[in-house]
Amino acid sequence: MKKSDFKKLIKPIVNECIKESLMEDGMISGIIAEVVRGMATVQPIVEQRVEAADPELERLKKNAFSAQQTSKLHEHRTKLMSAIGGSAYNGVNLFEGTTPAPGQTTPTQQSSPMSGQSPTDPGVDIGNLFGSVGRNWGAHMNNVKKESR
Repeated sequence: MKKSDFKKLIKPIVNECIKESLMEDGMISGIIAEVVRGMATVQPIVEQRVEAADPELERLKKNAFSAQQTSKLHEHRTKLMSAIGGSAYNGVNLFEGTTPAPGQTTPTQQSSPMSGQSPTDPGVDIGNLFGSVGRNWGAHMNNVKKESR
């Protein structure tokens, strides 16, 4: 007997035996119960991302002063100012009304078009950019659209 003929003969018998075992003997319910039990105990896998540390922020944290160091620096500054005395510069505060210079920038910030501008700079008012034409601007644009067709 050929292998293919034997396979055709035995395959339906094996299928019937497996179906009987699974359904009648209750093996299928045992298998399902095991799978459900296995799924219930498994905790879902949650990816925990580690945020890439910003090198600029890390450098600032590394170079930052503690509260104690800051208070010591403030005391030292007040001592130096009192040592200069109120009579120096005829009692005029040379730095009154000034703001600190901007901090150092990274190469990516230097390539920004706004790199040299203060964040508090109000910029240029463009509210009246088109002047008296501004209120009729839509009419001008409609003429251009009609001409381009």
